[in-house]
Amino acid sequence: MARSLRINIAGGWYHITNRGTERRAIYGDERDYRHFLELLGEMRERYAVQIHAYVLMPNHYHLLIRTPEANASRAIQWLNVSYGVWYNRRHKRVGPIFQGRFKSVLIESRGAWVLEACYYLHLNPVRVKALGLDKRGRMVEGRGRQAAGADQLRLRIKALRAYRWSSYRAYAGYERKAKWLETAEILKRCGGQEQLRRRIEDYVKQGVEESTLAIIKARVVLGSEAFLEAMRKRVKSLSKEQPDRKVMERFLAIPRIIEAVEGICGRKWNDFRDVKGDWGRDMVLYVARYRSGKTLKEIGEAVGNMNYKAVGKAVERFQHRLKSDTLLAAQTSRCLHDLSFVEIRPQ
Repeated sequence: MARSLRINIAGGWYHITNRGTERRAIYGDERDYRHFLELLGEMRERYAVQIHAYVLMPNHYHLLIRTPEANASRAIQWLNVSYGVWYNRRHKRVGPIFQGRFKSVLIESRGAWVLEACYYLHLNPVRVKALGLDKRGRMVEGRGRQAAGADQLRLRIKALRAYRWSSYRAYAGYERKAKWLETAEILKRCGGQEQLRRRIEDYVKQGVEESTLAIIKARVVLGSEAFLEAMRKRVKSLSKEQPDRKVMERFLAIPRIIEAVEGICGRKWNDFRDVKGDWGRDMVLYVARYRSGKTLKEIGEAVGNMNYKAVGKAVERFQHRLKSDTLLAAQTSRCLHDLSFVEIRPQ
């Protein structure tokens, strides 16, 4: 299966979601929920990511964020790793708690797309079978085949307003917002607190199958056709098909590869650049061989006038070592994972 595309753009809006492995719970009690929220605040400080909305469900979470620094992937990777390590230590368990990579949807900032994503996100606590708002229930009501009774509507509104692990309560004025939560932009766009509350609660009462909101589940980009076309031109392709993705991933700058390897081995490039057989140096050459789009000669020149034959032998040596060294293989996979997103910055 092709890995989902990462598009990091300066000033970009994103809907981020991640689910527990095998759909298991990622929050065991109130302390878990609260610690995750504390990490959101720390992520805001570390990465200058603006957090505009959130919903924490028992086995998954949703975030609506904006990234002035084009660093959505780095920020969310830090969040997931930090929470996973803390959760495992607290609950005395091992292994990943999240089911693969998080999903990221880039949202067009113009028009109503950001607001629609915000509405969709906040509806999650009530989109459940018990309230008649699971997928089938929304379809039935949306087509006018069945209407919710007054008692059912009251239960839906009560559940929405009472859900503690969502930013909806802060937006609707039912509690004070966290210092790190940005609400001014969304409230300005929708016309104020009362308008936002009415719009979201109307969705709850109607039980409609919102066609616009449903798109967010399946797309890498949420927006107009013009926006999608603009993104295609910026990154060459938004296709999730593997051949197109390989084209996008292959051409990485050598300095970016070096930076990623430095982060994994904990050393500066100049400390191991000229050390023959050093795994850090050989990892740089190996990744560059398959991800930079450069020839062996060009790679050698880029890393410090290294002979192309020496580059080829180092790559071959590293490939052979990967077959028997499981730790090195894991470190290499981590390096490739860290490089598996596309950064877009203003022209």
